[in-house]
Amino acid sequence: MGGAVEVTADGRRLQVERQWVPEAPVALEFNGVAYAVMMATPTDLADFATGFAIGEGLATTATQVLDVAVAEVENGWVVRTTVEGLGAEKLGERVRARVAESSCGLCGIENLEAVARPLPAVAPHEPIASEAIFRALSHLRDHQPLGRATGAAHAAAHVALDGSLVHVREDVGRHNALDKLVGVSARSGKPLATGFVLSTARCSYEIVEKAVRAGATTLVTVSLPTSMAVKRAQAAGLSLWALARDDSVLAVAGPAAAAQERLAD
Repeated sequence: MGGAVEVTADGRRLQVERQWVPEAPVALEFNGVAYAVMMATPTDLADFATGFAIGEGLATTATQVLDVAVAEVENGWVVRTTVEGLGAEKLGERVRARVAESSCGLCGIENLEAVARPLPAVAPHEPIASEAIFRALSHLRDHQPLGRATGAAHAAAHVALDGSLVHVREDVGRHNALDKLVGVSARSGKPLATGFVLSTARCSYEIVEKAVRAGATTLVTVSLPTSMAVKRAQAAGLSLWALARDDSVLAVAGPAAAAQERLAD
């Protein structure tokens, strides 16, 4: 909690107490390699590390994440994770890339190529029922304690096909919230493809990519997607619903959007 002064339009000044959303540096280490430092809400960090590893291609399943140790240190948090399989090779590539990024001037070309790299094809699936989206939205806030307290936290949810909430994770960072959700779904053995992902985040291409790489078939967001997010979703075969509200939602990509196009013809 912290004190602040609220200034109203009519000139009044009111002393108020507000709860700030927790944010701290979180250092992610894999197999002893310092991989990244993320600004995140320091909760559900084992889920975060697992989901981050899957999103980065360091692991494909939770079974390849052998150990996660979380420690609070003086300046933040450290999460030390052991991965097996292809993750070790990816870590070696990461170290070499860091050396190349120092001054060569070619890494920009490599990064552009990486962004354009095709995503894995999404598994064939049927459109979800819009009623399931509305039901999930009506209950989501009940599962957002940090969002209710601060008004400054994103949420990502795994939703069953009937609209019931399976898992919900929160974070100050929109990517982090989704990584935490991917992690808890993998660790609990409940694939995202058994339902759909609901995100309160801005729907940029990274959110689409994380959802696809985690095995989701359908992504629902409360915001409109960017042009690149739509393009990537269409190319991968991801069902993308956007601008989800209590009474309406847009079918942007996937079987539901294709059906709408046929109706328009």
